[in-house]
Amino acid sequence: MFGVYGIPDASSLVVLGMHALQHRGQEACGMASFDGKRFHDEKHMGHVGDAFFGKDLSVTLPGSSAIGHTRYSTAGGSVLRNVQPMFADMAAGGVALAHNGNLTNFLTLREQLVSEGTIFSSTSDSEIILHLIARSRKSRVVDRFIDALSQIEGGYALVALTNKKLIGVRDPLGIRPLVLGQIDGKFVLASETCALEIIGAQFIRDIEHGEMVIISDQGIESRRPFPAAEARPCVFEYVYFARPDSIVNGRSVYEVRKRMGRRLFEESGARDADVVVPVPDSGVPAALGYAQAAGLPFEMGIIRNHYVGRTFIQPTQGARDHGVRMKLSPNRAVLAGKKVVLIDDSIVRGTNSVRVVRMVRDAGAKEVHLRSASPPIMWPDYYGIDMPDREKLLAATHSMAEMVKLLEVDSLGFLTVDGLYWAMDAGARDPIRPQFTDHYFTGDYPTRLMDKEIAEGRNEQVERQLSFLVSA
Repeated sequence: MFGVYGIPDASSLVVLGMHALQHRGQEACGMASFDGKRFHDEKHMGHVGDAFFGKDLSVTLPGSSAIGHTRYSTAGGSVLRNVQPMFADMAAGGVALAHNGNLTNFLTLREQLVSEGTIFSSTSDSEIILHLIARSRKSRVVDRFIDALSQIEGGYALVALTNKKLIGVRDPLGIRPLVLGQIDGKFVLASETCALEIIGAQFIRDIEHGEMVIISDQGIESRRPFPAAEARPCVFEYVYFARPDSIVNGRSVYEVRKRMGRRLFEESGARDADVVVPVPDSGVPAALGYAQAAGLPFEMGIIRNHYVGRTFIQPTQGARDHGVRMKLSPNRAVLAGKKVVLIDDSIVRGTNSVRVVRMVRDAGAKEVHLRSASPPIMWPDYYGIDMPDREKLLAATHSMAEMVKLLEVDSLGFLTVDGLYWAMDAGARDPIRPQFTDHYFTGDYPTRLMDKEIAEGRNEQVERQLSFLVSA
């Protein structure tokens, strides 16, 4: 998400910010602007560059305030009706809303609203928030937001645009990231600091967990509408999701990933190896840290085609499988005859890992030792990262020996949870009050999972119930 307020031709900055955040979502993108009299919006399937570059945005999306969103679907189908920002005309004026994350009481709220006569135009959980704002009895827009947010649960960061304000909100645990920047005295909201860099904005601070910021002609106001809670930001932002040049919750993603690689060697080093090779791009910093700790050469044994997107965040497994073949190519000069330590950021289903390992072996590698710079992923996610049901997670359904055989590797190793916390420079994990959202490794979910179908891992049932909207 990216939003600016009070800057001429705001959409031209927003499209740059969206481009910098393309790694967070590659299925679709959209933007909404306000020109002082009316809202304008535009949505597309596909990448930001294809959708918005080369256009005169001052004509199609005029105004001094705008918000943008790149979509990576975890709730609702990959169809145009689910693309954000979502917009609604209300009694108090128009509201455009962009949302990062997932609501864990989405189905419960949706069924309640439908039973009371609410009509939905999408299958996205983000639309729930707009309906709750519209139904609020509060008189002021900000109070309507707070009223709506008090009814939702899960992990979320929101950026919303009204005719007089730009509003940013982070969930009470700070699971999903949101940052505040400034350019030419005007404020900017973004999912990551790398999006501030591209427009020359100065990073001010992270939006705090449970905080709402209201940006208007009067300046910026901060509110804390939720009860105090300990922050638990998503640790998977550091493992995979965030761009390595971003600073997330005060930590350099690049440095954390290098430390993950260093600790990985200490815990699970393949000591009789010839070369360390990353699975690009997200495995590169960890592989650098591993190679430096091991005293082994770091080589780009796999070359990435940068014109292909990230396969992990493709909407279907079939798309992910094709994406691996299109995206990665072996560098035979590096791999042939070598004992290779292959470093990946994580192993989820294992299907991509099998293809990469076979690619390295076909290029002549003598041995392949696969190492994951994160702990084994054992549990699904419901806060905005597409971790599948538990029966589809490789480490949750196979022993180490079974994984070695299935992945066709000579050895396999994972970073430990303690090692991950060490890399975060966070001390030992507190089992009573964990410092991060780390349930994918530990099963310790930071919120209740209110929807029965979601709590039991039956997302397919939710999609079947809503499929009439997708097919429409």
